[in-house]
Amino acid sequence: MTTAVRLSTHSRSPRAALSAIRDFDGPLLIDLDETLYLRNSTEDFIDCACPGLVAIVLLRVLDLLKPWRWTGGPATRDFWRVRTIGLLMPWTRGRWRRRAHRLAAEHANQPLIDTLNAHRSSAVIIITNGFAPIVGALVAGLGLSVHQVIAAGLSSARDRRIGKLRMAQEQLGDRIVGDALVLSDSLDDLPLLDACRRPLLTIWPGARFRSALARTYLPGQYLSQVKRPGERYIVRGILQEDFVFWVLASVGLAALPVLHVLGLGLLLLSFWTIYELGYVDNDRVAARYESDPKLSAAYHAAPVATPRVRPWIWALGSAALAITVLRWPAPPGIGDLAIWTGLLLALQLSFRFYNRLDKQTRIWPFAGLQLARAAAFAVLVPISPVGAMALGAHVLARWTPYLLYRIGGREWPDTRFHLVRLMFFGVLSGLLALAVGIAPLLDWTAAALLGWNLFRARKELLSMVNAASRIDRTPA
Repeated sequence: MTTAVRLSTHSRSPRAALSAIRDFDGPLLIDLDETLYLRNSTEDFIDCACPGLVAIVLLRVLDLLKPWRWTGGPATRDFWRVRTIGLLMPWTRGRWRRRAHRLAAEHANQPLIDTLNAHRSSAVIIITNGFAPIVGALVAGLGLSVHQVIAAGLSSARDRRIGKLRMAQEQLGDRIVGDALVLSDSLDDLPLLDACRRPLLTIWPGARFRSALARTYLPGQYLSQVKRPGERYIVRGILQEDFVFWVLASVGLAALPVLHVLGLGLLLLSFWTIYELGYVDNDRVAARYESDPKLSAAYHAAPVATPRVRPWIWALGSAALAITVLRWPAPPGIGDLAIWTGLLLALQLSFRFYNRLDKQTRIWPFAGLQLARAAAFAVLVPISPVGAMALGAHVLARWTPYLLYRIGGREWPDTRFHLVRLMFFGVLSGLLALAVGIAPLLDWTAAALLGWNLFRARKELLSMVNAASRIDRTPA
């Protein structure tokens, strides 16, 4: 049976599901999250972690390491998240027990609970992928007479790996599962729905998946989860591109290279905290004023906090630390912080101006935003001449596909970014040599910049060479 047919066969409206439950004579296997409880118990448990900022950092580290690759894949991701919070922030369990009763009362699916309580002739069994130590406190506050709760354990990831059908078969037996009514909202439960006598796949009004710690702000959250979800953009687009050029263009002139790199890292955090605000404003303007806005699905789910003041606290605090490190052992000057603050204010105003322009006019200020990404740090630290050429090539290579996209394309063009940047770097470096002589191109900074550009463009360069052919070998 295809998935589409199964969905059509199993899907029922809330009213039809309640009617089917009242008419059914047999065991009732009822899902918990977003069914009996109109939110997600795992996310609400993690939301109790305090301080939230520490919890978010821990979860982001987990997302980077992906330890669930060795325990059964994404199905076991929540096992690692809950175990990490439980082990490193053990007071979260007490906070959850105190909060669970109130959450159960506020987000209980009352029509479903009333129907189940009135149907005394059938055993009500809750079956959930939620974790037993978490759902126990929640079920106690729902006001439901429950025969049994089948939930995932926290001693290992096995239950999450085998799924609900195997859990139900192991604890209830195949006969009870086969004779049961199963009510769930999740497509992940299709195997269990297929195995029972009366499957009900129902989406309940008021059910909402709310991400844990959605009210806690951390720089980069919006960029990685809303603006560019799944792209690892912070690593691939910022650290491997912008930050490497910041370092290579300036570290050759630094007295203390290690402190210089650390200071640039803090300055990058400060800069991107405000640049990210530009992305938030861009999406809000698009959602309000554009007929066909380019918004990710995560935008409407609002999984992360987007405050107005806290990003500035982060930006100014990390800038002050950056200036202290960059100027060490000399004392930091208030003038440096004033200059950087002015640049950040200009960046935010530029983004607000850019976001409110028509799309064709945006072509030109876009180059300015890319210049800020590439070279904002140069207002505080010196850069070498060949470093300036590399930054210019980086800006032009980023601006070129945007120009082509806005002029005539519906999709972002594949311009072979790294190869184009390598070409621009060669052209600008040649012009530099013509203007001041070849000396600036003979130091290790130039060699490092050329080497990095070649390394990043290696695949595109090889593809270009393999595809090249001469046209004078065969007459037309």
